[in-house]
Amino acid sequence: MTTGVSFRGINDTGPRHEKITYQDSLFDVGLRGEMGEFGDYFKTWNWELGFRYSRNDGQDLAVGEASQPGLREALLDTNPATAFDPFLNFNAHNTKAARQRVYVTLHNSGEYELPIGYATVNGDLFKLPAGPISFAIGGEYDAPRWTRDRDSLNTTFQSIGSADGGSARVNRDVWSIYQEVRVPFTSPTWNFPGFYSFEVDFAEREEWYSQNTSAVLPSGAFPFQPAAHSQYNAQKPKVSVRWQPLDPKYIGALTLRGSYTEAFHAPALSEISPASTQDFSGTFDPFTKEPNLFEVRVIGNPNLQPEVAYEWSYGAVYSPKWIKGLTLSADWWHIDMRSIASLLGTQFIVQNDIPGLVFRGPPRIINGRQVPGLIFLVIDPNENLTGAIFEGLDYEAVYILDSSMFGHGDFGRLTATVNGTWLSRAELQISPDTKRFGIAGEVIPFGFTLTGSLPWTRANFSLFYDGPADTWMQGVDVGAVIHYTGQYEDDNVGLTSAFGSFEPPKPQTPRSGPLPWRARKVREWITLDLIASYTFNLPPPASAEVPGLAKDGGKNIQVKEDKEKNVMPVSTAEYNPCGWRAWLNNTTISLGMQNVFDEDPPFVAGGVENGYDESLATIKGRFWYVQLKKRF
Repeated sequence: MTTGVSFRGINDTGPRHEKITYQDSLFDVGLRGEMGEFGDYFKTWNWELGFRYSRNDGQDLAVGEASQPGLREALLDTNPATAFDPFLNFNAHNTKAARQRVYVTLHNSGEYELPIGYATVNGDLFKLPAGPISFAIGGEYDAPRWTRDRDSLNTTFQSIGSADGGSARVNRDVWSIYQEVRVPFTSPTWNFPGFYSFEVDFAEREEWYSQNTSAVLPSGAFPFQPAAHSQYNAQKPKVSVRWQPLDPKYIGALTLRGSYTEAFHAPALSEISPASTQDFSGTFDPFTKEPNLFEVRVIGNPNLQPEVAYEWSYGAVYSPKWIKGLTLSADWWHIDMRSIASLLGTQFIVQNDIPGLVFRGPPRIINGRQVPGLIFLVIDPNENLTGAIFEGLDYEAVYILDSSMFGHGDFGRLTATVNGTWLSRAELQISPDTKRFGIAGEVIPFGFTLTGSLPWTRANFSLFYDGPADTWMQGVDVGAVIHYTGQYEDDNVGLTSAFGSFEPPKPQTPRSGPLPWRARKVREWITLDLIASYTFNLPPPASAEVPGLAKDGGKNIQVKEDKEKNVMPVSTAEYNPCGWRAWLNNTTISLGMQNVFDEDPPFVAGGVENGYDESLATIKGRFWYVQLKKRF
């Protein structure tokens, strides 16, 4: 039964708030060495062993939340001293006994730990005329563990105002091996016309996954989820080519490069846990032809498979001979992703009325005809979607102006850099029986885990000054960076929609909805960062002769008049300097400011939570910092 009564508990408890505490620990240990002691053949070989253990413990105390059973008991209580009264005016509040029954502090905690062990060996196998064939081989073991312990009121879905959900325990064991070989076919020491330098790199990586999830108790319409175990492995190659067709003395250094890669990405531990998280949503139901508000439970999928990607790129790097200090580069890239791990989304599930994911009440009789019942629960699981394609251009221009090139002394150097990305294409296909549609240049709604929003253009512009060498200004480094994010479409699929419309917007043309005048663009965002630093590079102290030791405490030398003289021996051994110079040397002091003009992020209507796009912008505004770094 719905009473229609609303109640605000601010007078009773004050605003709800959370106390979140994190504790992080990290341990690293490793060994590395050379293998030349085993013979001349192994003199270029190196080995390395390492182990890392990291752990994050978190605790969340949600203060002032409401308990469903406590509220129910207090509402039914007939004792005025302990009963809860929802009809108080704005100035009154319930008794202390009533408040203690209704308002609670929810205790939620979680842990994530990750032990990693690895071993690698690298070196030269043998020599070709163009140079040595180099290799690297290694193995790794990862064992991530993730635990989330929710309050009992949350796990039984009996809190009010808090995100309910199940507790979860997931562990994963990953064994991997990888190997790489670099083959120089030609090089500056051995080449012929058209192939001044040409080398190919072959690499491969294989991983085996074994993972377990804990059982989840039933709750309401959500059934019991048994513990699950899954296994899979992935073997992926990579081939890259680097080609310099001409000697740099002719036109400058021109390098052509390209690569082909098959990649994979395992789902996060939280994405494979069958434990759910509660939410509430409203959408238009095409089967009842009316808007509907219902509960949503987001769940993981223990059978989720890794994402797979096929990537290729080609480009060039050019440093022209006639413009000293200039380097230009451009790379065209193409990414074909398949088996994408992502939530299906509430709207997609309702529109397709997917069995087992949409729960309705009993059918109703309206105007003499039977219509489907109202939706009261939607399960939104993580699934492997069909795929997506991304294409774009990465570009960079770097110009270094060295003042010594003019022949009037060294006054330092300026380094100007422009780099960015232009997104040519981004298309998404949800399932094999649906068409691919474009998502480039659009806001990506919250909850979609594939990517953040996709503006067409993003770029950075920077200018830095470094002091002249061999002077006290050698450690000066001053610069500015401009960050630019271009315009892109807002969430126009949602903005141009209308409840009850039989013609929803098409994803590939989001401005096609019944309310097209509501479509808008997110404006560009430009910010400026400044940084200044100084590194102390003190000259080493002059070598000084110091007394040494001899068997007889001295040495006899021949002097004039054939006489001998006993003197102490001398040494020019250097000792590590101490005192303030040792601590100041190789010390860097930095002062910086981000977002100098305190630019607010552009408004995004699709950012329903905060009104801006958290995947691209931050609301923290102007931020200054001081940094001290010492290198030993």
